Amino acid sequence: MRISFLISNAYAVGGTVRTTFTLARALAEQHDVEIVSVFRHKDEPVFDAGPHVPVRALVDERPDSPGYAGGHPDYARPARHYPRADGRYHQYSALTDRLLAGHLRHLDADAVIGTRPGLNVVVARHTRRGVLRVGQEHLTFTTHPRELRVALSAAYPRLHAVVTMTEADARAYREHLRLPGVVVTAIPNGVPAPAVAPSDNTARCVMAAGRLAPLKHFNHLVKAFARVVKARPDWQLRIYGNGPRHDALRAQIDRLGLYNHVLLMGTVHPLEPEWPKGSIAAHTSTLESFGLTIAEAMRGGLPVVAADCPLGPREIIQDGEDGLLVPPGEPAAVARGLLRLIGDEDLRQEMGTAALANAARFDPARAAERYDHLFARLHAHRPTLPLTGTVLGGLYAHRTREEAAAA
Repeated sequence: MRISFLISNAYAVGGTVRTTFTLARALAEQHDVEIVSVFRHKDEPVFDAGPHVPVRALVDERPDSPGYAGGHPDYARPARHYPRADGRYHQYSALTDRLLAGHLRHLDADAVIGTRPGLNVVVARHTRRGVLRVGQEHLTFTTHPRELRVALSAAYPRLHAVVTMTEADARAYREHLRLPGVVVTAIPNGVPAPAVAPSDNTARCVMAAGRLAPLKHFNHLVKAFARVVKARPDWQLRIYGNGPRHDALRAQIDRLGLYNHVLLMGTVHPLEPEWPKGSIAAHTSTLESFGLTIAEAMRGGLPVVAADCPLGPREIIQDGEDGLLVPPGEPAAVARGLLRLIGDEDLRQEMGTAALANAARFDPARAAERYDHLFARLHAHRPTLPLTGTVLGGLYAHRTREEAAAA
């Protein structure tokens, strides 16, 4: 198949960008895949989709580039096709309206995958006939404002499939939107295994990562770790990431006298090899569409103490087996969970081993296989759609390029 991803900015840093590149790379083992970015603000992407996945952009925002679009009169005019209620509306314009519509009308692909609600609306309305239209949900339906839900309700019936990250979010879509004939399914993000050995769970270090933003509640984690340090001053907490709460967290760390115990590590890429340097991971977010860093930590062999927020963690962690779920918004509960694992090395290693085994289900190849099943299912219901892939037994055979060449 020829598969085209549509993403707001493939040159930025974030969970949606990272998981899109991971999935594109996995699908490219069997299919022809491209990533189309609406915007481009730097020369090269941060993430690597591999040698078989081209990345191109519609709007060049590099001031020194010959193709710089900032001077175009439509660049300053508001968008009409992109839904106003989407959180990225302010980035879009009459220029993106025109370029997106032209791109989708002439798209040379068998399937297009949008990666945020606003783009999914555009994909639904403007993609030419004969192309499978798939909308990914990297946020959550229940957190969308009412105006955006109205826009989704009007446009999403034109999609062939809506893919959420969790079963709970898929249920929300089925319950709240009338989508006759649209397949609504959950396919978790693919998470690569670290290119280093997994943790042996002996390092006296707790790991955490994510955008330093209010909803991630790293302030709760710092407060929890102050309790940990009182009982176990030989342990350290490392927090990876940047964001608007950086200075406030630094001030909190200093105020609590934790400057030798809590380290703000900044953004590190790739992050995957960092996880095995610790023995436990912590996750205090109160809102998740999936919980990417939880799965990453588990792939590194770390048990995770996580806030049991409405979506995500409870579909990743088997409470008491490969991690611990604690009430959200309660630093004391986080501290108790951490101290339980810190104080019992056998339990910590047992849970770490289970985390490593259970997280194998998030391997990118498995996510690619599930998309193959989805495409085959969609084609079975719409046999007139032209597809260039090979169908074996009703399913696209997901083989690596090396396996296909040897067959």
